[in-house]
Amino acid sequence: MADYLWLIPCLPLLASIVIAFAGPRWLRGQSHWPCLLAVAAACFLSMLVAGEIISQEQGDATLKTYYSWVQSGKLDVGMTLRADALSAIMLVTVTFVGTLIAIYSAGYMHGDPGYPRFFACVALFIFCMTGLVMADNFVLLYAGWEGVGVCSYLLIGFWFQRPSAAAAARKAFLVNRIGDFGFMLGILLLWSQFGFRLDYQSVFDRADTLAGTSTLTAICLLLFCGAVGKSAQFPLHVWLADAMEGPSPVSALIHAATMVTAGVYMVARCMPLYQLAPDALLAVAGIGAFTAMLAALIALTQTDLKRVLAYSTMSQLGYMFLALGSAAHPTITYAAVLAAIFHLFTHAFFKALLFLAAGSVMHAMGDVIDMRRFSGLRRLLPTTHWTFLMGALALSGFPLWSGFWSKDEILGVALEASKKGVFPTYYMIFFMAGVITAALTAFYTFRAYFLTFWGEERIPPEAGEHAHESPPIMTVPLVILAVLAAGIGLVAQPLTGWFGDLLAKTPGLHEHPHHANIIVMLGSSLFAIAGIALAYWMYVKEPKTADELADSVPGLYDASRNKFYLDEAYYNGIVRPAHATSVVCRIFDLYILDGLIDLLAHGARWLGQLFRPIQNGLVQFYALAMVLGLGVFLISLVWALGG
Repeated sequence: MADYLWLIPCLPLLASIVIAFAGPRWLRGQSHWPCLLAVAAACFLSMLVAGEIISQEQGDATLKTYYSWVQSGKLDVGMTLRADALSAIMLVTVTFVGTLIAIYSAGYMHGDPGYPRFFACVALFIFCMTGLVMADNFVLLYAGWEGVGVCSYLLIGFWFQRPSAAAAARKAFLVNRIGDFGFMLGILLLWSQFGFRLDYQSVFDRADTLAGTSTLTAICLLLFCGAVGKSAQFPLHVWLADAMEGPSPVSALIHAATMVTAGVYMVARCMPLYQLAPDALLAVAGIGAFTAMLAALIALTQTDLKRVLAYSTMSQLGYMFLALGSAAHPTITYAAVLAAIFHLFTHAFFKALLFLAAGSVMHAMGDVIDMRRFSGLRRLLPTTHWTFLMGALALSGFPLWSGFWSKDEILGVALEASKKGVFPTYYMIFFMAGVITAALTAFYTFRAYFLTFWGEERIPPEAGEHAHESPPIMTVPLVILAVLAAGIGLVAQPLTGWFGDLLAKTPGLHEHPHHANIIVMLGSSLFAIAGIALAYWMYVKEPKTADELADSVPGLYDASRNKFYLDEAYYNGIVRPAHATSVVCRIFDLYILDGLIDLLAHGARWLGQLFRPIQNGLVQFYALAMVLGLGVFLISLVWALGG
């Protein structure tokens, strides 16, 4: 596979360059073809990589160094690509879902003035994500990390003419800079501790020398700062909901296949470091559990369909970090990584499906996405309806759907960590938070489903009289994703076990026997079904109940509706003081520093004006001055000699 590894990231890059230069003038409405063909080819090659790794007995990593990228003294950073089980799973997920999103986008973005620019950015996004996944050293990982950040900025602010879209793009970019700064410091601290070799294997082989030290804990926490920003975890979660200002395919791409999954992948990749720092793992699990519940509580009252899905993404990513943070005990490390990556895998399909289905609703409703303004769309949009339902069942963890298997793996690992982990009480709290979040997830997911597709049919005026189902180029990807959302979890793990067998071949990840916890599965199933039943009762059978409940607890309702005022807290606690500080600095700069400089300048100018009359440019004046000067000199000389 080493012969064609470079093609996986380079094909999307080539497509991006071709579209950028040829799209506006020649390709125009056909600009999707280079992107679609390149990503589909990268998907095919990724599947070949996965197949070759499955066929191996030991599953060693395949490394291919193409050239030395950075050379300075003893520092040597190679342009080295890595293919192992973990990267193969990520590559297949990114490119397969990316291919379906590209097909869908050709219909959704049809006629948009920025059509070539959109597909150039999408291809560049997939290039950066595949490069991140295939990197074999932390420097190359950081390059891909920053690349996906730039691409998310370009795509979130794609409709930059809208002030809200431009503001959302800036917010995403700036909030991620905070996390990325910590990530960079973590890499620099690794460099200071492990010398000039920053490839994964060299770092992991020497990590034992720092086992249990505060230095290693600091490294892991700083690296996790980057994951907190990229994967929208508390307290850097505030950018993800506003990112809905971008086109719906962008939301699907960011939330399902790229960007937000980078943080989960990075922590899983660095598990040999985190295993030696149990305090850091506790922080990972704690932030994941807290974010999962916080985002679920916010999603309960949101009326924007895409924002509900955005907060569900934060919550599900919190689940993944809860699983990774539960890996402190050696016997459950493999199960923890398996649970997190398996949920990442299944989540990619059903979350892409839900966002694309929401885009189909938005397409039919004249770009209206407020659930208070439409309802009863299941007859008008039959394909969108049943595919959205498949995604909703998977997200809510309904028995046998994909999300059920992966979510229960996470809850089982968290419960196991409460028995074997270093901090059993904390992990039991995290487990309970995960169970409660499961019920909340089922409720808010089906609240969105019932508000959109059930009840009396209402269509907003913006849709006119032409509201109809999306064309096949948009519905075919929905159908494919719906089938996968329903069955890929069951097929990949419980029936065949190929997912776990493949992941176990990741170097440094040692497989330990683990079994599904039947009690957890039954309990979470009951919670999920109860959440769905409650949503049905409140929004279909007794629709007035929701308003009555909101009126009975206005404080809690308003807090959830306003995202617990975290944006306002950040604005008043960080933005406004920073703005006031900048005003003070500006005044100090203009009127004190500049005043002192101007005073010195005026003094020099005044001295210059004293001598300016004798520098008037008249030769006759200079001759007269010379004669007078000579005369004064001679008189002084004679006077001195005579004296």
